[in-house]
Amino acid sequence: MAKSALVVIDMLNDYGHEDAELLVPSVSEALPAIVDLLARARAADVPVVYANDNFGRWRSHHGQILDMALSGKHPELVDPVRPDEDSLFVVKARHSIFYETPLAYLLRSLEVDELVLTGQVTEQCVLYSALDAHIRHLGVVVPRDAVAHIHQDLAEAALRMVEVNMGGRVVRAADVAW
Repeated sequence: MAKSALVVIDMLNDYGHEDAELLVPSVSEALPAIVDLLARARAADVPVVYANDNFGRWRSHHGQILDMALSGKHPELVDPVRPDEDSLFVVKARHSIFYETPLAYLLRSLEVDELVLTGQVTEQCVLYSALDAHIRHLGVVVPRDAVAHIHQDLAEAALRMVEVNMGGRVVRAADVAW
């Protein structure tokens, strides 16, 4: 059986960016499924890794990123998914959770061979991260109700690419079994 990790992508967000108004309704809709996944992963001792932009603040660490997000426009979207004391954290600068981050090394050290990707944005960071996981021979699971999009049509295409091009599984969050 595969050893999984839950990866929470870019959920520590101040929603002060250009596409935020398009993104916020989708994040609000996905939030209950993301919160449920986090709770179930933590209860099952599944590693939880936050992979988050630092928004160009290169002296920041995860606590500062969380504080910035909580003081942003939509703290109600951040507080329910805040990292706990056991959460792992990787700062990323680009779309993929792997690009110039130590994530691959971390996953190898944890002996993880399957990623459950949740967070935002489906047609950007989730898609690119799924592709990078696939080329590293990691299994990919994307719970469709636990990812948020800016453009629904592109998000649907991205999820189809995960299934068809990468052999990933697109499921409901409730169907992710730890």
